[in-house]
Amino acid sequence: MPINGKTEITRRTFMQVGSGAALATGVLSSTAKLEAAIPSASSPGKIAVEEHFDFPATAGASYAAPGSPEFKRQIQDLGSGRIAEMDRGGVEVCILSLVGPGIQAITDVRQATEVARQANDHLAENIGKNPKRLKGFAAVALQDPQSAAQELVRCIKELGFCGALVNGFTQSGQADSISFYDMPQYRDFWATVQQLDVPFYLHPRAALPEHQPAYQGHAWLTGSVWGFTAETSVHALRLMGSGLFDDYPKLKLILGHLGEGLPCNIWRIDNRISRTLGSRPKANRPIAQYLRQNFYITTSGNFRTQTLTEVIDEVGTDRILYSVDFPFEDMGVAAEWFDHAPLSEANRLKIGRANAQQLFHL
Repeated sequence: MPINGKTEITRRTFMQVGSGAALATGVLSSTAKLEAAIPSASSPGKIAVEEHFDFPATAGASYAAPGSPEFKRQIQDLGSGRIAEMDRGGVEVCILSLVGPGIQAITDVRQATEVARQANDHLAENIGKNPKRLKGFAAVALQDPQSAAQELVRCIKELGFCGALVNGFTQSGQADSISFYDMPQYRDFWATVQQLDVPFYLHPRAALPEHQPAYQGHAWLTGSVWGFTAETSVHALRLMGSGLFDDYPKLKLILGHLGEGLPCNIWRIDNRISRTLGSRPKANRPIAQYLRQNFYITTSGNFRTQTLTEVIDEVGTDRILYSVDFPFEDMGVAAEWFDHAPLSEANRLKIGRANAQQLFHL
C-alpha cells in the first residue's frame, strides 16, 4: 500500500486499514512510527483561526446562550483566561470572531449595523491589551451590503483586523426573509473584499425551521451535529456555481470543520454536473477548481486524521489551516490530535502556522 512522502499515509491506506493498523502492518516509515509512539508536549507556535467570543449585545441569542456559567465565562474572556487556554494548546496566536448567529440574525438593519460596530470595537479594545497573541475577524451587517463594505474597510485599515467572518445567511426585515451571498446585491461587497485582499470566513449557522422541514421534530440535527455542515456546504456551492469567482478570481474564502464535507464529495459534484440531465451552474470552470484555488479549509472541530488525509489529497497542504473552535472544542484535545497526527514536520508547520502567516500577513 502506497505511502505519501516519508511520514504520511494515503487516503486509501487509511480507508483500508486505519492509522492503528497501518502502524501494526508496517505501512508507516520508521520516522512516522516514532512520531506516533512517542508523546510530546504540545507543539508551540500554532495559529488558530476559528476561535469565538461573545459580548453582552449578542449574548442572549448566541449559540453560547445555553451554555453553563463556566462556558459563558470562557467565551467572553478575552484576557488572561483566554491566554492560558491558548498556552495549554500550544497556540501562539488566535484570530477571534463573534460567535453565531451573531449579526446575521438581527433583522433590523440599523440595529445590525450598530451592533456589528460595537462588536468590532469591543474586540479591538481587547486585542490592544494582547496584540501579539490576539487578532480579529470583522463582524459585518450584510443586511446592508454597502454599510458592511464600509465597516470592513474600517476594520482592516483602522483596527488592523485580518478579514471578515460571517455566520451564514443573513436575515433582514422579516424573520423568515433570508439572503445568501451569491445574490446580485452582494457583488459590490465582494469587490471590496477582493480589493482589500483579505479572507472571508463563511462560518455555519443553523437553518431556520420554516425553511427546512426535514428537521422538524429533530432539533438535535439542526446545529453542529449536522445542520451546520448541510447549510454551509450548500451556501459555498451557491457561491462557486454563481460565477462569483469568475468575476472576482482573487477572492479568498475559508471553510471550517475540514471543509464542511465538500472535499470528500467534490468529484461526484463535478461528475454529476457534467452528466446531469437537469440544470447546470453558471460558473465557467469545474467546482473543484474553485475549491482548490479560492478556498482555504480549517481543522476547526473536526479532529479526524482520516478526514484530514482526504482533504490533503483533494486540496493540498498549502490550503489547510489549524483551528480549534474554542470554547465549543477543547484546546488540549485539538493539540493532542494535531501534534501527533502522522504528518511530516514540514506539513505540520505549514498547517499549524506557516499557511496562516502567509494568508493573513502575520
